[in-house]
Amino acid sequence: MPDDSKTLLEALRRGSPAAFEEVYFAEKNRLFGLLLRLAGDAHVASDLFQNVWLKLARHAARLHDDTNLRAWLHTVARREYISYRRAQIVDLSRFLAWGRHIEATARSFAPTSEAYELETALEALNDSDREVLLLAGVAELDGPEAAAALGITEAAYRQRLARARQRLTAELARTPARSDAHPIAPKARS
Repeated sequence: MPDDSKTLLEALRRGSPAAFEEVYFAEKNRLFGLLLRLAGDAHVASDLFQNVWLKLARHAARLHDDTNLRAWLHTVARREYISYRRAQIVDLSRFLAWGRHIEATARSFAPTSEAYELETALEALNDSDREVLLLAGVAELDGPEAAAALGITEAAYRQRLARARQRLTAELARTPARSDAHPIAPKARS
């Protein structure tokens, strides 16, 4: 976020389109990257992403002086994803299709064998581990911001992150190496 966050926050509360645009361009890549990896589907991530910005537009006037905007945005993004998942669980047939689609989508975004291995290992982790790793690695939130986004203390965040990293390392050790770099590309026939 920009260094002068208090001034930016005040401009947002006044409804300044320029302030909204500044926040949008500063945070859009991190937020979309997080949602894409959580949802595993670009279309779903796009919908959730739009919801985050709509909520900022609707609630900007009510933000407190001490609001950490980056953490607030990631909290909203995380809650949007959780709401989406709850809706998916209600419809079991969509949920089962969603699981197959995640696997295909994750493979399609992996241009190298290392990226594929990382995506495969991340998919194997539980939602909690994947979420804390994505907040640190994709969203690039620092400890206090990530802790605020998760609604936990900074110490609890550091502990969850360390455990998630251990589980990811163990999962990477179990993930088989791929011989082809891109799963969608047809294999050459002899």
